[in-house]
Amino acid sequence: MAESGIISNKGKKIFKRILIGVFFTYVLLVGAFETWLGISQPENNQTITITTTNDAGEKHDRVVSRIYYEGALYVAANHWPRAWWRHTLNNPRVEVTNQDITSPYTAVEVYPAGDEHAAVDNSNPLPLFFKILTGFPPRYFIRLDPR
Repeated sequence: MAESGIISNKGKKIFKRILIGVFFTYVLLVGAFETWLGISQPENNQTITITTTNDAGEKHDRVVSRIYYEGALYVAANHWPRAWWRHTLNNPRVEVTNQDITSPYTAVEVYPAGDEHAAVDNSNPLPLFFKILTGFPPRYFIRLDPR
């Protein structure tokens, strides 16, 4: 006998399976989008290429969006894959290529709890659709000071 106003056990199981399916579909969508970005590294007039060096001394290029705030150049880690970020923190001597011109920079971490982080983030907010596609990763900034 069905209880009125209460979802049956069978209904709860179906609902649970639908939620699990939606969750895994979303995870696959985020993974596919992040993989596509990592492989294709699309460039436009808002991007630069940062060359980092890992602990083994190997150089790696990564296309990132540039942010200008109060005359300073910043880049942000807006995605879950962020090996370039760790390389930069371990070896802050980087090179930046912008419009075929390569220049040396020193990367300075902008701490998440600080006023500079909040100001840069507020000056360049990410669209909600982008956050959804990337799975809402935490956002970290690096200021690039010319050497």
